[in-house]
Amino acid sequence: MAMSHKSLSRSALPGQIAGLALVAPALLMIALFFILPLAGSVAASFRGAEGWGLGNFAKSWALYRRDILFTLFVVLVSVGLVALLSVAIGGYLTLGRNLRAAALLKWLYRWPLFVPFIVVGQVLRGFLAKGGLMNGALVHSGLIEPAAAMSWYDWRGLVFAFVWKQVPFVTLLLAGAMASVDRHTLEAAQNMGAGRLRILLQILVPQVAPTLWTGLILSFVTIMSVLSVPLMINAQNPTMITANISHRIIAYGDYGVANALGTISLLMTALFAWVYLRLNLRDKA
Repeated sequence: MAMSHKSLSRSALPGQIAGLALVAPALLMIALFFILPLAGSVAASFRGAEGWGLGNFAKSWALYRRDILFTLFVVLVSVGLVALLSVAIGGYLTLGRNLRAAALLKWLYRWPLFVPFIVVGQVLRGFLAKGGLMNGALVHSGLIEPAAAMSWYDWRGLVFAFVWKQVPFVTLLLAGAMASVDRHTLEAAQNMGAGRLRILLQILVPQVAPTLWTGLILSFVTIMSVLSVPLMINAQNPTMITANISHRIIAYGDYGVANALGTISLLMTALFAWVYLRLNLRDKA
């Protein structure tokens, strides 16, 4: 038995070496371009002109605490709206009875997936302007007076851009998860007299909750990392952390405070992921 076990281990060794050789380039790329820069940025955030300490974080909070809170507000509102709209669209694609409307919605909602964020910011600058397409349509429809038109170059424009861009991504994940739910369960609920809204909220959403949370975490991370949209839509004060990081480096060459702001955004993202893990472990328990 011992000899056979050793012979099996020796025969499996070339396969393990080949597997490591195939994975090694990807691991090397991740280490060089993600892990090492991240570690260096976090380490640099604790080092200032006077040595190691929390001076960069104190300066970041003193200068940009409104921007940090503003960023958290915009991201949470955007993620919340993404969740609501994704559940609504995914639920209609799964439970909707009008096949033509579902097919049209399925065709329309995917378009933002193929639009880069820099294009989103540029397009929405014209759409959300005081004399832009949105206000022009509202004025011509009689919903508002021309004097009441105003630009959305503030938190509303940021939320509009992030929600419009991220809803298709989360909906695509969610609709696929909803389509895999056992149809007999849904038909049984319908036979018992449950309406579509009740089926969506009490049967579909609980079963696809892990997929929904995964999509929201990825959306949270994506929104936190976008630079082009805040610069194009809301470059005023307060603005988002990414714009502060860019301004701190370009205007002052202050990499310490910039790295501290990056570490703060990393901690915000980690906190959101931690909440998801806690909820997931509680559900499994």
